[in-house]
Amino acid sequence: MAMEVLREARRLERDGRRIVHMELGEPGAPTPRRIVEAAQRALAAGAPGYGEAAGDPALRARIALHYREHYGVELSPERVMVTTGSSGAFLLAFLSAFDAGARIGVTTPGYPAYLNILEAFDLVAAPIEIGEEGRFAPTAALIEAAHRKERLDGLLLMSPANPTGAMIASSEFARIAAFCEEAGVTLVSDEIYHGLEYVERAPTALRFWRDAIVVNSFSKYYAMTGWRLGWLVAPESLARPIERLQQSLAICAPTLAQRVALEAFEAREELEAIKAGYAKSRARLVERLPQIGLPRYAPPDGAFYIYADVAHLTQDSVAFCARMLEEAGVAATPGVDFDRARGRKTLRLSYAGGEAEVTQGLERLADWLPKGV
Repeated sequence: MAMEVLREARRLERDGRRIVHMELGEPGAPTPRRIVEAAQRALAAGAPGYGEAAGDPALRARIALHYREHYGVELSPERVMVTTGSSGAFLLAFLSAFDAGARIGVTTPGYPAYLNILEAFDLVAAPIEIGEEGRFAPTAALIEAAHRKERLDGLLLMSPANPTGAMIASSEFARIAAFCEEAGVTLVSDEIYHGLEYVERAPTALRFWRDAIVVNSFSKYYAMTGWRLGWLVAPESLARPIERLQQSLAICAPTLAQRVALEAFEAREELEAIKAGYAKSRARLVERLPQIGLPRYAPPDGAFYIYADVAHLTQDSVAFCARMLEEAGVAATPGVDFDRARGRKTLRLSYAGGEAEVTQGLERLADWLPKGV
């Protein structure tokens, strides 16, 4: 639904309206300069052709080194598969790790494409509801209870999370991983928002279980959404099956993007400056939202989202967001995109677009929202 909101926002912009975009999880900052310059040099040297299915060896080795430098986790490059964004990584992970009919625990609210991909592959999504009382972070107790009710074959987690920005504490993540290993539940960890933490550093699932499947991407922290490049860390037993699937489904990840992605790991100064902008926007939202009538939201530990409760204003977030867009010129995503059962009382605001965009959005919402709520 975020894309449907975007489509309507762009229609209004074509009619001459100025819309504040807080619906998409796309970095408003440009791709770092040194990455773009590396792409220009690569293109000048000749158009890239097909690459290796598992990814460029130098890039796979650099990603493995990143795990040692950033997390203190030793990782063989043979376990790293370079993919077409994190989306391509999920396709490969689900196809390789599960058979049709397998039950995968998925926390809700959560990223909507999870359910769509699982359903397309004839896998069964088993919702695990998380809420404000637990800071929107899953616990081992919740997962064990879901498994006892009906066996889980897999578990899909995201930390920091979309849409809530909530993170799983290291101690809890360790308990979850230990349970999955003991119960034979395949753990898939979506770590696409790693690097975008504001309270403490997010741990990788590989720190707690070496056979966890980890998905990450250059889209969010590295500001490379349109380059369509991600990676997958797989157990050794799945590395070759995933490589064969990649050969059949995509041949390889985009080779130009792979050539320049090495520079992403060296662009730390630019990337941290972008992150500092998100942190300022986050602080501004946390300060102002309660003042303008949106006092209840998930703790934004990471990513670049605020998941707000609007039950005191509406029981239909779809209609509410449509009115917000038409009347206030602020685009936000209704909560039903992330929680099919409870999302009519919530919405997501993205602060990925930059400080000026967030400031203007808050000013418009302050004028539009009913006073005294």
